[in-house]
Amino acid sequence: MHFLDQAKIFVRSGAGGPGAVSFRREKFIEYGGPDGGNGGKGGDIVFEAVAGLNTLIDFRYTQHFRAPRGQGGSGGNRTGGGGDDLVIQVPVGTQILSEDKEEVLLDFTRVGQREVFLRGGDGGRGNASYKTSTNRAPRQHGTGWPYEEAWVWLRLKLLADAGLVGLPNAGKSTFINAVTNAQAKVGEYAFTTTRPQLGVVRHKGREFVIADIPGLIEGAADGAGIGDRFLGHIERCRVLLHLVDANGEDVAESYRIVREELEAYGAGLAEKPQVVALNKIDTLDEELIAALSAELEEASGGPVIPLSGAAGTGVDWVLDNLIEAIGPAPGAVADDDEGEDVVEWSPV
Repeated sequence: MHFLDQAKIFVRSGAGGPGAVSFRREKFIEYGGPDGGNGGKGGDIVFEAVAGLNTLIDFRYTQHFRAPRGQGGSGGNRTGGGGDDLVIQVPVGTQILSEDKEEVLLDFTRVGQREVFLRGGDGGRGNASYKTSTNRAPRQHGTGWPYEEAWVWLRLKLLADAGLVGLPNAGKSTFINAVTNAQAKVGEYAFTTTRPQLGVVRHKGREFVIADIPGLIEGAADGAGIGDRFLGHIERCRVLLHLVDANGEDVAESYRIVREELEAYGAGLAEKPQVVALNKIDTLDEELIAALSAELEEASGGPVIPLSGAAGTGVDWVLDNLIEAIGPAPGAVADDDEGEDVVEWSPV
């Protein structure tokens, strides 16, 4: 299935049905009079977040959505049938934006969330409702309230607990393949990841979702490489895992490039808690690992975890730190024990 994270669509609710002009004429009934019924209400445009969807690809082929209008009223004070609501199903994490993309109109963050976006027009009044003591045979009626319509953008932001960031070939795909059931593409060239990947981590009785996005390069905020369009998928993450390739020319510079792109993007990404890991250490000796870790610690201002996603070294240590940053699971009981196990790394 192709991945698509934004699409522009046209939506229109249903117009209200017209009221009827009718007069009652029945044999053996002395007094007649108006009996035109009201028109039916038009259908609403409703968005609903459903499970099982993780792309907006369907909206590439179907871009116009129109709810049915209400039916007209009829004699005998019969109200016209209402138009059915048009329910548009979207993935969890979808935002509905105005046509100029300046305003978020709706935000779907949970399965089953259902919101009326455009309301259908009310039906017009039949002539029976216009009858008064001085107007016994009215012939006026309502034509029904008009529909509402709009062009909107759908933007998908994947919901994940942790997000992977780093330069191309930092080993992000290898790591997510090692700790989740994802099957991300791995290759010895830049930008093997061309679309976001999601995986579920199961570690020490906990489950959390991790997202991998295409690698960032210097100038990504200005459109270099794949650009920064996929950074929106980690805006909702509670922690970032920053992987730095230990085989790069300058690990401190690699870290700086990614951090500057996060700051340029904004949306609070640079302020999120982060776990920094020096990846691909299986190709280095202990002395060089220690030197590069110290250099990266100085650049990041925090601890650095030596890691090898391919060999499995340091993976548990990273996952422990991610779980700590994510926080307790919903409904979990806090642990009052004062003693905690400290995970120490030692080269394999």
